Amino acid sequence: MLRVGKWLDRGRSYANASTQSLDSLAESQNLETALRAVELVLNDDIAGAERGLAEGNSPFHKLAKGTLGFMKATLGFEQEVMKEAQETLAEAESSASAGYTRAQHDPRAFVSNIYDKGSEFALCQAEAQIMSAVVGVLNESLTESIRGFYKLRKAYMTLDHLVQMEMTFMKNRALRSVPTSRTQSMESLNITPKKPAGSRPTQPSALRQAEVVDDLSENDSNEEFHETDVIHEQNPMTQAYTGRLELEAEAEDMSDLDRKIEEVNLTHPSSELQAEGVMKPPPPTTLGMLTENADSEIFSDSLDAFIHSGTNLMSGILSLLISVIPPAFNKLLYIIGFRGDREKGIRMLWQASKFANINGGMASLVLFGWYNGLVGFCDIITDPDPSQPDDVEGYPTARLEALLAEMRRRYPKSRLWLVEEARMAASKRRLDSALEILSVTNKSSLKQVEALHMFEKSLSAMNAHRYQLCADSFLACVDLNAWSRGLYFYIAGAAHLSAYRYDKGLSKGEAAKHAKLAEEYFKTAPTKVGKKKMMGRQLPFDGFVVRKIAKWEERAARWKCNFIDAVGVSPLEEMIFFWAGYKKMNADQLQDSLDNLAWSENAARWPQEDADERAILAVLRAVILRNLRRHDESKDLLSHNVLNRSSSDFIGQYKNDWMVPTAHYEMAVNLWMQRTEYSRIHGTKFVADPHEKVPPVSLKHDAVLVKECQNHLEKAKGWGKYELDARLGMKITAALNAVKNWETKHATALK
Repeated sequence: MLRVGKWLDRGRSYANASTQSLDSLAESQNLETALRAVELVLNDDIAGAERGLAEGNSPFHKLAKGTLGFMKATLGFEQEVMKEAQETLAEAESSASAGYTRAQHDPRAFVSNIYDKGSEFALCQAEAQIMSAVVGVLNESLTESIRGFYKLRKAYMTLDHLVQMEMTFMKNRALRSVPTSRTQSMESLNITPKKPAGSRPTQPSALRQAEVVDDLSENDSNEEFHETDVIHEQNPMTQAYTGRLELEAEAEDMSDLDRKIEEVNLTHPSSELQAEGVMKPPPPTTLGMLTENADSEIFSDSLDAFIHSGTNLMSGILSLLISVIPPAFNKLLYIIGFRGDREKGIRMLWQASKFANINGGMASLVLFGWYNGLVGFCDIITDPDPSQPDDVEGYPTARLEALLAEMRRRYPKSRLWLVEEARMAASKRRLDSALEILSVTNKSSLKQVEALHMFEKSLSAMNAHRYQLCADSFLACVDLNAWSRGLYFYIAGAAHLSAYRYDKGLSKGEAAKHAKLAEEYFKTAPTKVGKKKMMGRQLPFDGFVVRKIAKWEERAARWKCNFIDAVGVSPLEEMIFFWAGYKKMNADQLQDSLDNLAWSENAARWPQEDADERAILAVLRAVILRNLRRHDESKDLLSHNVLNRSSSDFIGQYKNDWMVPTAHYEMAVNLWMQRTEYSRIHGTKFVADPHEKVPPVSLKHDAVLVKECQNHLEKAKGWGKYELDARLGMKITAALNAVKNWETKHATALK
């Protein structure tokens, strides 16, 4: 129930309280009907969602329609669906802008106790901008990608303004609970009560000074990229606060309010772009202030709950997105003007996930995507969180399991959460359990969810060396999704080749059948590549597939052998590596992969094998040994079989060129893992408190390994262009962030 009475008792003066209450109630009802409708998507009721959204025309309904289109686009990556989503989101953005303008001039509009008038529409526009930007980056056009990154900057400015409102509200709320004896000390901080909504907020002078955010430089401006005016652009933005409040009281005498204020002063990571003078970034986002549960009295108004959960959702997504941009696309950060913050982004998403609305559901999906996707994809993420006993290498198992149970309870009919449950099982190296979860026969009403389910099943079958299931599942993906059909045929061929080579239980006739199917699917793959692009570039795996098939055809002609016998080191093991499958295998499955690689060395043609194929085998074997915690063997293999080779060995029309930068990255991962192994054996603790004493010898040992790790990462980062560089680049970016965080946490102890 909406507590309309509360709105009238807030001590504000209204021109017409009765009429405003009715208007506010209508606005809230529009929001709630739109949220209820779009939330049905998370329970696999697409028809119900579309029916509910067709009944309204408010900015909330338009945003909800855009959210539905966004989910379809990002789950399926299909061109027509992405185009439709862009159009719907553009309409939502325009409607939100108009709603904001009306709210500014209508005395009857909803007035929040936390946010300025019209903030609900400001959020709607920012959400539409961010979703549109993501779809734009996935689109074929480089122009749309650049437009999308420009929109991210504008959305960030709006979101930051909303966060600043929450900070002011919490400080004023804390002031009201402080005894009179503390009031004077707070007045010295120039923290003033919040003004009525709609007026320009007074900024605390102890925290920041006002300034207007600069527009893009003239060189970056272009009429083609002009967008709708940014909501709140007329409001002053602020410089980054770089210090901390100097309180006279000693730490042990600090009040709760003092601690809250200290928590406010979380500084934004320094921006390389700002140092280079490209542009001034928006002010730092301060997180962690408004973290009450969804049922808190603060959120008795559904509009406040919507703004808060939506702000956390979108700010969290933005921070994560920008924090994993591969080095190959660093130039795009010039458009955005700021860098992401993974730690803060994750905290905001956890806060948003508390709310039983579409924002909470999407925040949960992003969290699962992060932990089961990117954390599962990357190897150097972060040290375990000492406050979370279940946190293993940055993966909070118990917390994710609790969130998954809540999502399954809230949306019992959706297969989205089954996919996440399977991914969690795979992250624990339980691939058989993952496949069992994914073996359910009921289908989703959303084609994109069905495709996601089948793709996850395909990957799990590939990683578990279930060759027939792998081939059948990837071929099923061909009919469900048009994003990368060439890759689907290629992996199906690689699975049949693996059965032909490695399954000793097959008869000669069965083996020959697999060989025939392997050749058929391999040669079909290049014909299904198409002309799709992302950010103006050919899809990475499309180019990879075309080159690999051409290489094998050239070898078959050069060696005067049939096509299948010209295939080099296991292409399926290579795909397992590219999709981070070794992180999901148990010891027996890792040994199976080692045996598969040994097959190549025992083949009659190995003595005449190309240098790049030998390097591929060395890298794949080193990755497996690393996952078996045989780090010294892994490093020796990389040093003596890849890093000692000339770069000219891997340059040529048909040659693979990704092995040397990958070898540097793998050396870094080994060193990082050896550090954690050493700490575990010798008792070095992760330092959460900078004043905590650490055994100096072991910390110095760790520092040496971390420095060597960083050197290899920098070499990999600066390697230049090579095949699938963006894929490895995401891992490198995450790794360098983890190294930087480690150095920051231990900087004092290492002096």
